[in-house]
Amino acid sequence: MFLADRFSLYLQLTRLNRPIGIMLLLWPTLWGVWIAGDGHPPWHIVLIFVLGTVLMRSAGCAINDYADRDFDRHVQRTRQRPVTSRRIAPGEAIWVAAALAILAFLLILPLNTLTILLSVPAVLLAASYPFTKRFFAIPQAYLGIAFGFGIPMAFAAQQGEVPPVAWLMLFANVFWAIAYDTEYAMVDRDDDVRIGIHSSALLFGKYDVVAVMACYIIALVLLALAGLMMGLGLAFYIGLILAGGIAIHHYHLIKGRQRERCFAAFLHNNWFGAAVFSGIVLDYSLR
Repeated sequence: MFLADRFSLYLQLTRLNRPIGIMLLLWPTLWGVWIAGDGHPPWHIVLIFVLGTVLMRSAGCAINDYADRDFDRHVQRTRQRPVTSRRIAPGEAIWVAAALAILAFLLILPLNTLTILLSVPAVLLAASYPFTKRFFAIPQAYLGIAFGFGIPMAFAAQQGEVPPVAWLMLFANVFWAIAYDTEYAMVDRDDDVRIGIHSSALLFGKYDVVAVMACYIIALVLLALAGLMMGLGLAFYIGLILAGGIAIHHYHLIKGRQRERCFAAFLHNNWFGAAVFSGIVLDYSLR
């Protein structure tokens, strides 16, 4: 019974019981893996990046709960998280995060030196993101860099270099992350004001809905430019159109700023990422 209880707590700590964060990290990584592999990435590369995504997202959640343990107890949605509710010790959360990060690092050891070198800033970004909410007005942009860093790593692993298109795709992911994480931040706006942490929802204020939609548009435009640079065809752009339709659906969800609908829009971004990826896979399959 004790082991079962600990396992349940670790699932909560690493959010493996709520996989939306993994998917929001996985989709841009897969965009990069497929485009860098010219539509036919080696399956060991796919496996390494998928498993690495799961491990690093889980490690990031453990660090996040450690960093926010004094804030989470004041928010209804987060006060039962294992660290802030004292069911897992803060130091234990750090050990869990470190163990997961080490496993992720071991995964990439068979890859080339550039990929291994890029893993260093990737880990630093994941570890430092939770602390940016204390001083950075728009931590969602920092999250976008952290969540998109699998893109340059995917190019490095398969091409031995990081071309300009990889950074363009990373930049697109930053704007997508600002869009979906602002929707998430709109849920916690009142709590964030009360406990004194920063978010894009607070920064944008009454223009939050407009800002979210503008970020979706910029992300799609940057992805379209990346497609032009890589010579992608009609199927890819149909995927972007589908993603744009999903973004319009999100507008109807968030325009009234109700918490439940904003959270639903955040969760629905899984389909935005999937639409872009489907267009990429279909385009290469039709060649």
